[in-house]
Amino acid sequence: MSSEQTITTTGRRRWWRFARHALEMAVAMVVGMVVLEPVWSFAWPGLADNVTAHVLVMATNMSLGMALWMRIRRHGWAGIAEMSLAMYVPYVVLLPFHWADALSGSALMTAGHVLMVPAMLAAMLRRRHEYGC
Repeated sequence: MSSEQTITTTGRRRWWRFARHALEMAVAMVVGMVVLEPVWSFAWPGLADNVTAHVLVMATNMSLGMALWMRIRRHGWAGIAEMSLAMYVPYVVLLPFHWADALSGSALMTAGHVLMVPAMLAAMLRRRHEYGC
């Protein structure tokens, strides 16, 4: 195998680990939402009626699921904190538009989820050595 092939193979392997980590984080976030949502619904029956609280609780559920999985995979606390922050930043940026009635609750929810992806990827790229590439 030539050194060029080795570099290409190594590069592919690193990017595959990076992509796998992103997928694992997405799955862990969904698991966090699915597992913790019933707990919040029981503890706070009117939560869904308070859009601000609802999106922040949802970001917390996703962060907890993701943080647990990252800890199981032996990631450091700084990386876990950055990835968790990526769950909140989109909502913190968008909430003032919702409060000003420029963004509906459903648009806030959708936009927040969409913006989480680039926020999460930015956190991952910042620590790409930790995530595989």
